[in-house]
Amino acid sequence: MRIVFIGTGDIGVPTLHALLKSEHEVVGVVTQPDKPVGRSQSIESPPIKEALPGTKIPVLQPARIKDQQAIDEIRALKPDVLVVMAYGQILPRGVLEIPKTACLNLHASLLPRWRGATPIQAAIAAGDRETGITVMCMDEGLDTGDILLQRTIDILPGDTGGSLHERLAQIAPEALLQSLEMLAKGIARRTPQDNASATYAPKLKREDGRIDWSESAEVIERRIRAFDPWPGAFTTISINGTHNLKIFSAAVVDLRGKPGEILRKQNELIVAAGKGALSLGEVQLEGKRRMSAPNFLRGHTLIARVAG
Repeated sequence: MRIVFIGTGDIGVPTLHALLKSEHEVVGVVTQPDKPVGRSQSIESPPIKEALPGTKIPVLQPARIKDQQAIDEIRALKPDVLVVMAYGQILPRGVLEIPKTACLNLHASLLPRWRGATPIQAAIAAGDRETGITVMCMDEGLDTGDILLQRTIDILPGDTGGSLHERLAQIAPEALLQSLEMLAKGIARRTPQDNASATYAPKLKREDGRIDWSESAEVIERRIRAFDPWPGAFTTISINGTHNLKIFSAAVVDLRGKPGEILRKQNELIVAAGKGALSLGEVQLEGKRRMSAPNFLRGHTLIARVAG
């Protein structure tokens, strides 16, 4: 089948590579425009575009996919199927109606749980035991289309947003290729989602990573893992002024104190939560390098509390 792949984030790169090696013909790729990145504001291409060196596949980078010019350019590629994964823009009806066979979306959750922009972080933060990849037929709603196929994996106790992202990226190609095979054979079964069971994972902002120490230690620990690497979990600490302290890992310990109180025990940096406490693992003071909490303690004199 003639495939147009629409995606931006690196979670879609293994799936794009699998399509390029398959019997299907990738006739075009749509991704976001190149953008300035970092302090130097150097122009960088999206990971999906970077995954196509040495190919002659047309790459479209419209600022807005809903613009008529973008719709016309995609239609001119005459796709049988559009495959969408982590694109970052909502596809309008004009695009959804282009493919002859289907417009498929690969979503990193077990829909209808965690519709929306940040399903990986939401699943870890909520304490879910499993997640997966859902292949669905797109409609104009937010991740509301009929389900073709799902692949499930366990969420491991030490999973971070980054590690779970990588494992989901690796199971997505097989899920898509099987879905395409079912479509080609005419045996694909569409299962409507149970909207009453839907949950949502909205787009995160950096401020969402601020720790609320009135929450339980277990909840905070999950959020620390979920928000690594983005948006990052942090708290405010006073060391010669007020600074943000980014927290990469922590372990729940059976100690008590007032929420936000620092309970220094030998060379451990322990912070009390609403229930229980957390022994911090790796931390990073803004503008400084990442280090273990014991090393951090050796170099700083702390006040008695942190601020959530």
